[in-house]
Amino acid sequence: MPLADRIRPTTLEDVVGQSHLIGKNKPLARVIESGKIPNMIFYGPSGVGKTTIARIIAEKANMRLHKLNGTSASTADIKSIVSEIGTFYGSSGILLYLDEIQYLNKKQQQSLLEYIEDGSITLIASTTENPYFYIYNAILSRSTVFEFTPVSPEELEKAVRRGFSEIAKENGTEYSVSDEAVSYICHGCGGDVRKSLNTVELCALSAVDGRVDLELAKELTQRSNMRYDRDGDQHYDLLSALQKSIRGSDENAALHYAARLVAAGDIISLSRRLLVIAAEDIGLAYPQAIPIVKACVDSAMQLGLPEARIPLGDAVVLLATAPKSNSAHIAFDAALADVENGVTGEFPRNLQNVHYDGADAEVKGQHYLYPHDYPNHYVEQQYLPDSIKDKVYYTFGDNKFERASKEYWVKIKGTKK
Repeated sequence: MPLADRIRPTTLEDVVGQSHLIGKNKPLARVIESGKIPNMIFYGPSGVGKTTIARIIAEKANMRLHKLNGTSASTADIKSIVSEIGTFYGSSGILLYLDEIQYLNKKQQQSLLEYIEDGSITLIASTTENPYFYIYNAILSRSTVFEFTPVSPEELEKAVRRGFSEIAKENGTEYSVSDEAVSYICHGCGGDVRKSLNTVELCALSAVDGRVDLELAKELTQRSNMRYDRDGDQHYDLLSALQKSIRGSDENAALHYAARLVAAGDIISLSRRLLVIAAEDIGLAYPQAIPIVKACVDSAMQLGLPEARIPLGDAVVLLATAPKSNSAHIAFDAALADVENGVTGEFPRNLQNVHYDGADAEVKGQHYLYPHDYPNHYVEQQYLPDSIKDKVYYTFGDNKFERASKEYWVKIKGTKK
């Protein structure tokens, strides 16, 4: 049995992390203390205490406990549990702990619905994926979702030191563990208690004369601090954090999130998002950002890793420190919304690609005015359809480039826009 299972906490007081849920007077702690267990869904990354807390609740509930894992559970397994309803075995209530519920298909999840709704079965489910995307909505609406977070290095230290202490007792060996080694394990395992304790066990097995130093910790610590899955929520959370950091002009945070993508080898997602950001968030405040970022992305793709990090780093810092404008992006979305809602109209006659008039035309001639034939290459004429001829989508931003553009057009058009 792995160390993480051998020293798994049996009381809430021994659980590290999740103080926002199980700390004094916190919501989940109050629910457990009440003795009335509702249907619950525990959502969060692996190794942060979801299963441990669910087991503690199950042991306190004095109910018939069943445990299933969504990766291996079948419809027959669910039917077997349901068959106990109303029998001697289920007389005190049935508690189903369902790990990785996201792996059950919709039909399997639906088969539980009737029984959790009438209270015949109390469900505690855990998932590493966003429940609002992966869990059947009817089950969600009858459950309370609690979100678990990665355990902080400070909290992890308690588990790591306890792990070394437990192994010392088991092996009858004294271990000399440096503070640097403990700190490295705590910071290097991405808030995952299980991986931290796996590393502790590896270090103990590999230690020479019971000595665990920083070098050994570096060699054996699982490289999991990125928590990255290209198909999972972490992928989109990471890209979202990157874009919001650049939009917020925080170059240090932007570099951090970009580095996590590069360390995961995902320069394609990083490159695509940087191209979007250049147009969406910098836009007309610094139009040169778009071709510059495109050049950086092209260079990164030609170079490949590890050199790709250099032009990509340039692009990240450029975008984060550049002036920002979303004026054109907002204007286009407004125009697109009108088109999608049918707010259009016929093309003005002067814009049509037709050089003759039908017999029924009230006004003969196209009457298009060629701007290049006029001073400053501008002449006033109608371009929008009649039904929306006064519509305004674009408003100049307050950055240097757009202010200059506005001043130019006010001067040329003789009107304030």
